[in-house]
Amino acid sequence: MKKILILSSGDVGEHFIQRVIDTYSTENIYYVVETKANKYENVNPSKFKFFEFDSTSMYKLANILKMEFLQVFVVMDTKLDTQQTIKNIKIIKKHIQIVVIDRWGLEFKYSNIEIINAKDILASKLIDYLPNVPVIAQNVGLGEGEIMEVSVPFGSSFVYKHLGVIEQKNFKIAAIYRNNQLLLPTRRRMIQPNDTLLLIGEPSVLKSVYRVIKRELGQFPEPYGTTIYLFIDMVKLKKEEILHSVKQALYIKEKLSKELIIRVVNPNDIELLEEIKDKRDETTLVIVEFEQFDTKNLISTDKQDFHVGLVLVSNKLFFDTNIRKILYGLYVPVLKLSQKLLIDLKDVVLVLSENKDFEKISNTIFDFSEKFELNIELYNYLKEHQEEKEEVIEHYYNLSTIFSKNIKVQKLEENPLIVLQKKENFLHIVPFSKKLTKRVIYSYFSTDSDLMYHYLEDYPQMFIPVDDI
Repeated sequence: MKKILILSSGDVGEHFIQRVIDTYSTENIYYVVETKANKYENVNPSKFKFFEFDSTSMYKLANILKMEFLQVFVVMDTKLDTQQTIKNIKIIKKHIQIVVIDRWGLEFKYSNIEIINAKDILASKLIDYLPNVPVIAQNVGLGEGEIMEVSVPFGSSFVYKHLGVIEQKNFKIAAIYRNNQLLLPTRRRMIQPNDTLLLIGEPSVLKSVYRVIKRELGQFPEPYGTTIYLFIDMVKLKKEEILHSVKQALYIKEKLSKELIIRVVNPNDIELLEEIKDKRDETTLVIVEFEQFDTKNLISTDKQDFHVGLVLVSNKLFFDTNIRKILYGLYVPVLKLSQKLLIDLKDVVLVLSENKDFEKISNTIFDFSEKFELNIELYNYLKEHQEEKEEVIEHYYNLSTIFSKNIKVQKLEENPLIVLQKKENFLHIVPFSKKLTKRVIYSYFSTDSDLMYHYLEDYPQMFIPVDDI
């Protein structure tokens, strides 16, 4: 949770605080200091803390600045109060970022100060109404939010991604601003922390993109969903397979601290069903389908009703082509269980291919490995084309700095899938693209390592969805 400090006095400050209350981010908590307390509407007390004192007082300001704030906003109605307040802040915390509203032409020698010139903003707004003058930035187009400027935070899921792997559906990244320079977008351009992106698209789409950019890593299984879903077909699975799947699902639930939904179909063993129910707790829900059902409709409805973010299935069910097609259509990660215990996992393994799908799903991989404290290993088959792979490797090295996680790149002259058959305690990650919905037999005529995932079917595997371009 990011802490924001607002130091306010006067009408502009009051108006700003009310706007923040009406539009606040759920990921921020606001500390508001006013010279004279005011009443505001629709205040969420868990997100807003109010104080009444003169922020030019060094002693009182030092008291509140004992907390760690991401930013300080200074919105005051006199020049002297503004100058003294900023001077005090910089004495107490030299490097904190300050945003200040300036009506007087202020100048500061301090670093990390963003000065918002109120006169310039008003003049710019008035110029927009002049004939034959080009409109820039905020009022271009329909003025309905189809053009948006977004700052990319350090922990964003967009950081260190090449533009070519970002699925720009109903929106486009039109420009990147970095260190006060305009960079035109190319497929190989990589987004850096603190870049500003200029987005163009449908207003509703841009709002969603904004939330994705601002959402930081470490939330798995979000953004796909919030619950874990285990699908069990009693007709197709043996008792031992079913109990093993339930045990693995409970372990995943514990590690992710998420609700577990166990969907049982074709119940043919009442004692086994009761045994499954006996394992549940207050965060585990067992749902049994006794009637005839359509598998696709049932699973799809469950996904929507329970906001499923991760699906667990047995090895046998995943290799059913029809089930695999249904799972692909859900567009959530699928963890295919094996007889090997998840609790023994040490590594997450990626066998790089000549496409860049692994860059698209890197955030999910890092999220999952962080939650389960797993190492990440990239296997690079040197006898294949390397250019695309090198970009993916670069991306993973950059992401590793965010998570402070070491990654290993294994360079191999022989097929990695053969090498991995001799390795233990790893989870194999595969991009879940449409080509995986084909029958396994077709993979025997392909050199695509993604299609040959079945060579590692004895190991747990996670299939993470990617958009097919």
